[in-house]
Amino acid sequence: MRERFFPDFDWHTVFVQPWTDYSENSFWIVLMGFLVSGTCGLVGCFVILRRMALVGDAISHSLLPGITIAFLLTNSRDTLPMMLGAIAAGVATVALIEAIRHSSRIKPDAAIGIVFSSLFAIGVILISAFADKIDLDAECVLYGELGFIPLQDVVMFGGMEIGPEPVVRMAIIGLIAIGLLLSFFKEMLVTSFDPGLAASLGINPTRYQYGLTLFLSVVIVSSFESVGVVLVIAMIIFPGATALLLTDRLPKAIWLSTLFSALYAGLGFHLATWLEASIAGGMTVIAGFIFGLVWIAAPDRGLLTKFAKRALKSEIVLPNP
Repeated sequence: MRERFFPDFDWHTVFVQPWTDYSENSFWIVLMGFLVSGTCGLVGCFVILRRMALVGDAISHSLLPGITIAFLLTNSRDTLPMMLGAIAAGVATVALIEAIRHSSRIKPDAAIGIVFSSLFAIGVILISAFADKIDLDAECVLYGELGFIPLQDVVMFGGMEIGPEPVVRMAIIGLIAIGLLLSFFKEMLVTSFDPGLAASLGINPTRYQYGLTLFLSVVIVSSFESVGVVLVIAMIIFPGATALLLTDRLPKAIWLSTLFSALYAGLGFHLATWLEASIAGGMTVIAGFIFGLVWIAAPDRGLLTKFAKRALKSEIVLPNP
């Protein structure tokens, strides 16, 4: 008998059982997915406005040599050395891209491709060369696994269990992102839309661009063990890109990106449960599906709206002079 491409769908198994028989595990997995997607989406709104989406992709790949070198130097997989290695790699990535752009005739997209492919290859070689000496799994770095979140060490505070360490760390990073947004919203807004106006107002656009790059590196390295550096770029782009199809106002776009992040986490988890597939992959598929719906049916910029407007214009018959 021919095997089916998709498994049979059972509502109880897909949507009910995870929250009755495995409610605690499901809660931490979905919460981690939301925190990753929401934080990445918050930063991603500014990344997209600054046309830095490919730079985000470059950083997500070039973190590999940074965290590998940090491990080799410290022989530790603690958060601090990994974070410092990732930040150093992120700064080096942006610095190299800018150096190639300003000192040669190479276009920005080519410079990004040169830098991130070279640094990523260096990271792969380092892991391959020292694979028999250190416990650092390249597939874990690349793809991650949200399903392992409930198995992580639990953070204790005041004798109470707070939650798995990656969830607590990501929650702290998310709170820091919100705090930075509230503190520097005006500066980030001006430098994102009009760097020239920002400079005339005494705001240094380069300083905020590097600051955004630094924090983007922190967000990526905090997320990669759960969703992997290959998939984290989707979480940086999709929430903001989808929200900006629906509104021109940045505050509204940020709220919409948070709503979309919750949908990615919840629906992606259940999609992965049905297909018995990667949860991070399920989140990304849902993100792509929602983007496609918005792209087609958005009230002002959707393909259907544009088609209807063109059809209406074609029906207008102008009188002869």
